[in-house]
Amino acid sequence: MSDVTQLLQALDAGDPQAADRLLPLVYQKLRQLAAARMAQEKPGQTLQATALVHEAWLRLAGSDQQQWRGRSHFFGAAAEAMRRVLIDQARRKASSKRGAGQSPDEWHESAVASPGPTEEMLAVHEALDALAAEDTTAAEVVKLRYFVGLTIPEIADV
Repeated sequence: MSDVTQLLQALDAGDPQAADRLLPLVYQKLRQLAAARMAQEKPGQTLQATALVHEAWLRLAGSDQQQWRGRSHFFGAAAEAMRRVLIDQARRKASSKRGAGQSPDEWHESAVASPGPTEEMLAVHEALDALAAEDTTAAEVVKLRYFVGLTIPEIADV
């Protein structure tokens, strides 16, 4: 059993120091996942890969309800956490673009912009939710392939 798997089990068992010992072992792989994900983003993304890793780690380490089934399950959950961080950021950007509580101004046709990365990210999120409603396994395969970059044999292991 790998050190990562043992630490994940210790974390599940409530060992308060397990998360501190786990992070150095998984940080480089999380950083690679984040860098690969950020490379797929369009230019203009303000979130850096390191910040994405930290946000995802806070979500993973702060989840008391999560039971890790092993290394692959953990990294799949990390990819999902990164995806959710990016979606949350896209929603915040979209909200601020739409005024976020400011009084409405008169609309002009010249103000229409083409869809950017924010809209695309939200569209991907909605498509994945729709796919998950129809076929959860297919949605998981897409997430692991697109967001984590796993190969088909690695996805089969997960």
